[in-house]
This record gives sequence, C-alpha cells and structure tokens, in this order.
Amino acid sequence: MNAAKEISTVGVVGAGRMGMPIIGHLARKGFTVLVHDINPAKKAPVVERGANWSDSIAGLAAGSDAILVCVGFDSELRELISERGMLPHVRPGTIVALLSTVKPDTIQELADIAARAQVAMVDATVCRGGRAADTGTLLSFVGGDVAVFHRLEPVLAAYSTDIVHTGKVGSAQVAKAANNLILWACVVADHEALALADRYGLDVNMLREALMKSSANNDVLKHWGTNEMEWAQDDLAIITAMAQERGISLPQTGLTREICRSLKPRRYKLDEYGC
Repeated sequence: MNAAKEISTVGVVGAGRMGMPIIGHLARKGFTVLVHDINPAKKAPVVERGANWSDSIAGLAAGSDAILVCVGFDSELRELISERGMLPHVRPGTIVALLSTVKPDTIQELADIAARAQVAMVDATVCRGGRAADTGTLLSFVGGDVAVFHRLEPVLAAYSTDIVHTGKVGSAQVAKAANNLILWACVVADHEALALADRYGLDVNMLREALMKSSANNDVLKHWGTNEMEWAQDDLAIITAMAQERGISLPQTGLTREICRSLKPRRYKLDEYGC
C-alpha cells in the first residue's frame, strides 16, 4: 500500500487562523477530515469546507490515521498530549504532527510520551503566514523519523508547496525560530528604510518596487501592508528563551522584540514611524 493510501482520515485539532484553511485544503484533496475545536461556533465553517465536526477529542483521536495539532502554546500541547487528553484514545501507529510554534524541548518531551503509547510524533511547523495558508502554499518544516515523514508527506502536500525534513523531532522548531527571527527583523528594517525615504520625499511605492530587484529584497517588502504581526511577541519570546537555554546572546532579536511591541498598532503608517 502506498503512502497516499495509508492515511485516509486526518484529524485536525484547532480551527483557527491557520487550521481553518488547512482543513479546507485537506478536504479538497480527498482526505476524510475530522475537526475539533473548543469553540463550537467553528462547526458551521468547518462543515462548509467539507470536513466533519467531532464533538470530542476522544472521538477525533480514535478515528484518525494522522492528527494535525494547531493549538497555540506549550501548556496547551502538554494538556492535549497527556493521559488526561487525547493520547489514551489515539490508535497505535497513528501519526501526530504538531504544527504549533513552541520550544524544541517541549516537542521532544511530548514525543517521548507519545512513543510509550506507540504513537509516532513529528513537529511540522509552517511558514509564510495566513496568506499562504489560504492559498495552500505554506512551507512545512518537519522534524522526526524519516519513514514517518515520508508517510505523512501526502497530507502535508495538501496545504504546502514546499516540505523540508529538518532532522530529529524538535528540529522543525529550530528551523521555524530561524525563519521567524529573520521575518520580524525584516518587518522592522523595511519600516525604517521606507520611513527614511518618505521623510526625504521619495516615492515609496517606486522605491519598494526597485528594492525588490536589489539585494534588499525580502518577503515582507514583496507583500508590504499585509503582515498582521499577530504572533511577533510570542515568536520572539520563544526565540529568546531558546537562545538563553543554549547560552547565546542575540542582541538584535531583543531589540526587534521591543520595536515590534510598539510597532504593531501603527504598522505601515510611515508618517508615524520614529516620531
């Protein structure tokens, strides 16, 4: 049996900004999709996307060949992947993929717990944000056993145009941290460059188009005005904690975090930047 047929039913825990479009892509690719979210108001839009609503985590876990977890924080993951959560209901051999952005140590701890229940766990972080989730063009970093990775690939390909195996479980969190560190630094640098140009009377749109042809090109510049900055503080807090655990100083990350905190409510308002 090939990998595409091995996984026919995919469970998704969390129908938020990233989870909801992923649910739709999975259903359109022919997977049977079971969804659970703590907010019952999500049921109608989930069903509209061709998925099936599960009233309980236990039901979703028992009926899925693979489970994608799209919850936000370390504490939520620990509660979910425990004897009090869904783990006792997951069938042996099921793949659990954690899409959340958390610390690598958290993933490794949970993978050990899952292994004792004969459940294969990987971290499968996603990059490129909500816009790419909507269009099914996410980049997925995946950390875990190579055989498990290949078995899960058809599921990941439903919503990702690029899929990279990063190494052992937890390594996808490191790759995502590197991505996010550069992303938020670009948000700040782009604002400063365009605000400076604006003060000197340059046509900012002209300059932005020109910069996208130069060595200064970056994704934030390309999609200027669309980044929501929703996760900046959480991302940078995780990166700071990771650096401290490994004894490395990241001074620019600390500064970027502080700037992003004040920038979020007035992003893209170049006339207000630096005042």
